[in-house]
Amino acid sequence: MTKNQPKVSVLFLLFSILFTVCLITANLLGTKQIALGPINVTGGLLIFPISYIINDCVCEVWGFRKARLLIWTGFLMNFFFVSVCALCDAIPGAPYWNNDEGFHAIFGLAPRIALASFVAFLAGSFINAYVMSRMKIKSKGKNFSWRAIASTLLGEGADSLLFFPLAFWGVIPTSELPVLMLWQVLLKTAYEVIVLPLTIHVVNYVKKYENEDVYDNGIDYGILNIFNI
Repeated sequence: MTKNQPKVSVLFLLFSILFTVCLITANLLGTKQIALGPINVTGGLLIFPISYIINDCVCEVWGFRKARLLIWTGFLMNFFFVSVCALCDAIPGAPYWNNDEGFHAIFGLAPRIALASFVAFLAGSFINAYVMSRMKIKSKGKNFSWRAIASTLLGEGADSLLFFPLAFWGVIPTSELPVLMLWQVLLKTAYEVIVLPLTIHVVNYVKKYENEDVYDNGIDYGILNIFNI
């Protein structure tokens, strides 16, 4: 007897791959501090907001359940990447290898930073997806732009509020933490606003191509119910 299995589309698969690549790349770029005019931020700011845009697109087209699968897939792949990097960093280099310091600076993510990053990512991503889902139901699918910005603002806010204290409390002066958090949220949200026309175009195209426009009426929002897609 053949059992029908839940399926995912090619476009969802491509979104998932890009989502994971963004998370891993953000970890690597985050090892560099860059200056945007008078503001100093991590290099991860260049790409990390794209993960929230993808989250919005997936939640808007396929609903919270597919977004939940996307978030956990990205988290597990990112955890695998960071773990393998930490293992490689801990193994002594070959006798002729003379770049331990450079390798460690890029791939030797401190356990505290890694833990803060994972906790903040999960909280921010699920808040983003939940807000997007509930607002879509309440607005009957209208006002996508407002929903995308509001969900990102809340998700990125939760991400920054968790990450910076967990990662840098006692390392960065306490008075500087609120400033850093505020700039991160504002810049990431501004990123979303700037690319919003492209996001709208992508969402409309995917809805039409997939013939999907899911409303999450009566679903289970439990974040651990991964295989209910």
